[in-house]
Amino acid sequence: MESGSTRAAHHVQSLERGLAVIKAFGAGTPQLTLSDVAKETGLTRAAARRFLLTLADLGYVRAEGRYFRLTARVLELGYAYLSSLSLSDVVQPHLERLSAEVHESSSVSVLDGTDIVYVARVAVSRIMTVSIDVGTRFPAHATSMGHVLLAGLDEDELAAYLDEATFERRTPHTITSPSELRAELARVREQGWALVDQELEEGLRSVAAPLHDKDGRVVAAVNLSTHASRTSPEAARTELLPRLLRTAERIEADLAVAVPARVS
Repeated sequence: MESGSTRAAHHVQSLERGLAVIKAFGAGTPQLTLSDVAKETGLTRAAARRFLLTLADLGYVRAEGRYFRLTARVLELGYAYLSSLSLSDVVQPHLERLSAEVHESSSVSVLDGTDIVYVARVAVSRIMTVSIDVGTRFPAHATSMGHVLLAGLDEDELAAYLDEATFERRTPHTITSPSELRAELARVREQGWALVDQELEEGLRSVAAPLHDKDGRVVAAVNLSTHASRTSPEAARTELLPRLLRTAERIEADLAVAVPARVS
């Protein structure tokens, strides 16, 4: 436990040792004896005992005969960090993992008026004629994330959107009719995801899933985008979509404790 490096004057060694005791427990070591903790941390048995009993008094550890186990209260330590995160902070590691798995660009956006706004992105390759960065805006009616976000609106909110939107035709495939868009949003709402095929730009195909908060409201959308020449609609559904949905579940699990998640 002791280190030969020089410690700063502010260093609190007892805090370091207490954290070392907590970190001694893990997936492969869910329960430890006093001797185990002393060995893992380099503490004497007497010191390890004091730290374990103090953590038990605070509710972070419980004793079970000769063994000690962490309690769920240790999650509070991580909650303090997660609750300070913005939405982009929470989702960025998930996007990096997803893009590394499928070798396609991934993004998260929110709805702002009639547009989607990108709040996080991992770009694997340039697949659009315009560059996409955090803060980039696109019309919601022509994007997979837009369809997911619009499908999450209640009837009054959707009616207000339809009154305000201009339904610009970006490509020959773009939905420009409010009635057609309503029908598409009903399908998206029922199936829980959206596939948009070259509606925003020729050659761009994307699939998106909603991100819900702990109350079940759609607060953002996550997508994978690919070039139509290398990924068919069927491949997007069978190969990209399952990984996207699993990523959405993991993000939602993090959002459930990162409340309120700030958009930045």
